[in-house]
Amino acid sequence: MADQLNILSAGQVVPTALHTEVQRSYLEYAMSVIVGRALPDVRDGLKPVHRRILYAMHELGLTPDRPYRKCARVVGDVLGKYHPHGDQAVYDALVRMVQAFSSRYPLLDGHGNFGSVDNDPPAAMRYTETRLAAIGHEALLGDISEALVDFIDNFDSSQQEPIVLPAQVPNLLLNGSSGIAVGMATNIPPHNLGELIDGLIALIDRPSLGDEELFRLIPGPDFPTGGEIISTEGIHDAYRSGRGSIPMRGVCQFEEIRPGRGRQRRNAIVITELPFQVNKAAWIEKVADLVNNNRLDGIADIRDESDREGMRVVIELKRETQPQRVLNELYRLTPLQTNFGAILLALDRGQPRQMSLRELLSAFLNFREETLTRQYRHQLERTEARLHLVDGLLSALDNLDAVIDILRHAPDGTTAKVEFQRQFALSERQADAILAMPLRRLTAMERQNLETERTELQQTRTTLQRLLSDRHELLKALKKELRALKKKFGDPRRTRIQTEAERQEEHQHLAEILAEDEEEAVILEFTQKGYVRRSSPRAFQRRQARLDSEDSQALQEVEDPVLQTESALTTQELLVLTRAGKAYTITVGDIPVAQRQSRGVPLVSLLPDSVTGDAEIVVSQLVLTDAMLAQDLLLVTRQGKIKRVPLQDFTNLTGRGLTALKLKTGDELARIALARQGDNLVLGTSGGRLLRFPIDDENLPVLGRNAQGPQGLRMRKQETLVGCVAAAADTDWVLLMSAMGYAKRLPVAALPLASRGAIGTQAFQFSHKSDRLVAMTAAVADTTVTILTTAERMAQIPLVDIPLQGRNHPGQRMLKPARGETIATVTMAALADNEDQTSASAGAATTRHSPS
Repeated sequence: MADQLNILSAGQVVPTALHTEVQRSYLEYAMSVIVGRALPDVRDGLKPVHRRILYAMHELGLTPDRPYRKCARVVGDVLGKYHPHGDQAVYDALVRMVQAFSSRYPLLDGHGNFGSVDNDPPAAMRYTETRLAAIGHEALLGDISEALVDFIDNFDSSQQEPIVLPAQVPNLLLNGSSGIAVGMATNIPPHNLGELIDGLIALIDRPSLGDEELFRLIPGPDFPTGGEIISTEGIHDAYRSGRGSIPMRGVCQFEEIRPGRGRQRRNAIVITELPFQVNKAAWIEKVADLVNNNRLDGIADIRDESDREGMRVVIELKRETQPQRVLNELYRLTPLQTNFGAILLALDRGQPRQMSLRELLSAFLNFREETLTRQYRHQLERTEARLHLVDGLLSALDNLDAVIDILRHAPDGTTAKVEFQRQFALSERQADAILAMPLRRLTAMERQNLETERTELQQTRTTLQRLLSDRHELLKALKKELRALKKKFGDPRRTRIQTEAERQEEHQHLAEILAEDEEEAVILEFTQKGYVRRSSPRAFQRRQARLDSEDSQALQEVEDPVLQTESALTTQELLVLTRAGKAYTITVGDIPVAQRQSRGVPLVSLLPDSVTGDAEIVVSQLVLTDAMLAQDLLLVTRQGKIKRVPLQDFTNLTGRGLTALKLKTGDELARIALARQGDNLVLGTSGGRLLRFPIDDENLPVLGRNAQGPQGLRMRKQETLVGCVAAAADTDWVLLMSAMGYAKRLPVAALPLASRGAIGTQAFQFSHKSDRLVAMTAAVADTTVTILTTAERMAQIPLVDIPLQGRNHPGQRMLKPARGETIATVTMAALADNEDQTSASAGAATTRHSPS
């Protein structure tokens, strides 16, 4: 039996307190985790596992111009040479350096399935392939050697590995880092390369640069998934103290979609970007759970329509839902709005430190300056060593006969080397180089090459000596290097940062949306494509102030111009009439408040579900006020039929609407006008004929709902109705405009009074045979005329600029459309008051859909 080991013999037992031993052991373990695993180095921004992966791939020669190599091979090299830990831990770190949604500038280039933003797992390492990305190869591993950075033994002293990589960019801020150590954690957000380099150059030029100027150059993080930062306060806290909370939001927009064939368009919230590190699939599941548990109302459906082109999550809303309210609930209840807790903590000279932005940039600059100094010193040593040999070779060529004589009589190489040193004052290395010189070096061409090389080496030596002796020149070289990297790898910012003014405007806008007053003054804007936009008077004035600053008298392309503007109260009703002669009413308060810079919602989407097809396209709309209900509504069809009905009949309609007039086959409602007993009605045709007759019970009696209405104006072939104006004969004017841009103002009194059904009077003389009248509207004083062409270009002209002319004048050319383009629509930009919404609003309504 073997002797038992006696470990308790004298001299082998060290008495110690238990708490002291536990404390010491735990501190050693904690520092091992902090330094060796969890925290990045402030110099290259890498943890040991990432540094070892990059260096192992560099040794394998996996440069960007070489083929991909299996990830299993890379992981095996890292485990076997530098990182004796689990293979899955190494592979997970490798995967994150490939993922474009995890790293702002991925250091590795992958081929295969490396996961997705939905948290799908990557394929096994035996299936995926990788190689160094261009920025990882050039900006982190360029010219790496023991001359630039220090190397240490690996875990078994069989290999050497770098302590730090010679990073040329501040990778710690560039790609960020996160890690949990013992008693501390780090969470550094990624940034934009161009902004970081601008900040570094500014600090090089002005070390005392103020924080505000530095924050202007580096305004905030730039996350790989985009998104929006909604406050700069947390950014500045993090940049000043090293710790702060940065609020982030996803990017979304309101759209109108058609859920299926035969179904009405609905409002939808479309999310195109999520906050950094938010799992899309989990977020969609969270929203669905909230809807199913009745904690989130107004959502009809949610679909993920993302593809290789980008993210697109569609949240389809119910028809009566206010999109902004749903979006606010999504911000409140889901990670669509979340906070990034920034902790700028990293290892500085082996010690964990929480640093400010300035300290992080300064630490990198100090490291880069040190690295460049070592690089230039190493290059200088190599240059001087080579220059020393070249001088020796040229000295031998200058004394070629003596060299040959020594070689001929020397018994061996050692004797010849000693003789060279003695006769020509050469060093041992120079003498060795002469002995190793091949015979081809004796040619004249080789001599010339050596002399050229010596000249170049001398110039290089001078340059390197200047860089090493003059810090200003060294910093100039550093700035040049940084600018080259920015030019090669820089790209636009992905994450938008809200300004203070935008944030205040949004808060004010939200307050206006969420206000639930019983009666509120609002502005309604109706666009050429049938959208309605509701906003507060203050928001409307802000938007108008921006538009008024632009030059609008020249034809400009517009996507969807506003053709009618109405002031209203949320308790009032909006009367909507369609081509089919149907009338519907909508409570103004039920029209959604438009999101900032949104064009609103389709007006037809607010009508009952039964409103479908081209026949139900909205022709006109007007807000019903108490002052207007005493008037009559005139309805004019495309074929010239006219009907007079009391406006009072169109209040408090049911959801089914009301048939305002019956139409013959092929006819449709074209124009409306508001009128009183005793007014004159003026009808205009595309041929330039105008008919004026009094509105009374004899010419135009009040008819019931089922009546069709008599013929108001006899129409010639190829003619269409272009206008319907109710006016006072002695004071009112009408505006006429042709397709080629000719316009004039004509007094109503200049038109002879006739009977209903007459052919009318030629009131517009055309300068071109192919021209035609496209619009006739009431000329409301102190207004602006909005003109839209068939090419969707728009111009605005003050009414006073249009000349006053009689019936026999051709008008003045106010605009010159392009070839193939004609005037399509003419409206008056007049905002009617609630107390007297009469001819101004009706005039705007009657010209909303002029024929082209």
